[in-house]
Amino acid sequence: MKRKSADQPSLSPRFRITGGTKIAFGPGKAALLRLVEETGSIGEAAKRMEMSYMRAWSLIQTMNTCFKAPVITTVRGGHKRGGAELTATGQRVLALYQRMEADSLGAVRKDWATLQTLLRA
Repeated sequence: MKRKSADQPSLSPRFRITGGTKIAFGPGKAALLRLVEETGSIGEAAKRMEMSYMRAWSLIQTMNTCFKAPVITTVRGGHKRGGAELTATGQRVLALYQRMEADSLGAVRKDWATLQTLLRA
């Protein structure tokens, strides 16, 4: 199987879902949700994304206000240190977003192959 080199062109579709003037969901928020799901912690997810906890919390608040139901729920700290987890809505939003990205690649596969022939590689 052929490995892709770092210099080889690639295609990365990204969607931004807006609600009025707010970005309800996009690639950064999807990454944040994936990391919260993986780590169970907003703080750890923020750290891995090299952003402040306050920035991560702000993104979560925006998502929670843009969707009909919260995407993440939290448990306050204390001696057990609290935590965070995706709600059923959060899991569904993330899965649908990932499917939209994958489906978009399939939709443009032929044109992408043609466009690659025009690129320096």
